Amino acid sequence: QVQLVESGGGSVQSGGSLRLSCAASGYTISNYCMGWFRQAPGKEREGVASINYSGFRVITAAVAGRFTISRDDAQNTLWLQMDSLKPEDTALYYCARANTPYCSSTLQSSEYNFWGQGTQVTVSS
Repeated sequence: QVQLVESGGGSVQSGGSLRLSCAASGYTISNYCMGWFRQAPGKEREGVASINYSGFRVITAAVAGRFTISRDDAQNTLWLQMDSLKPEDTALYYCARANTPYCSSTLQSSEYNFWGQGTQVTVSS
C-alpha cells in the first residue's frame, strides 16, 4: 500500500526557510518519479519540482535558485528545501508519486498517481 506523509510546514517571515519532508512507504522511492506540488487558495495546483529514478531534477522557474528537491534513499524520504521564502510561496504543499521512473519536464499533476495529504506553508511579509 503506497503512502505519502508530508511534514515540515509552518509559518515563517519573508526571507525565511523551511524544509518539507515526505515519508514514503509501501514502495522504494528511488524507483519512481517523485514530485512536489502546491496549491494556493483560489488557484490551481502547480508543479514545484520533480526528481526521477536517476536523480535528475526539474524545478519550476518561480522557485529556481531558492528551492531544492532531494531524496534520502536510506530513509525512503523526499525533501524540499525552501530558502528565501516569499509571501507568494504561501500554499498547501503536496508530495506525489508517478507510476513511472521517469519524470516529464512539464510538472503536470495529471502524471502523478499517488498523493499525500499536504502540509501548509504560510509566509508573511
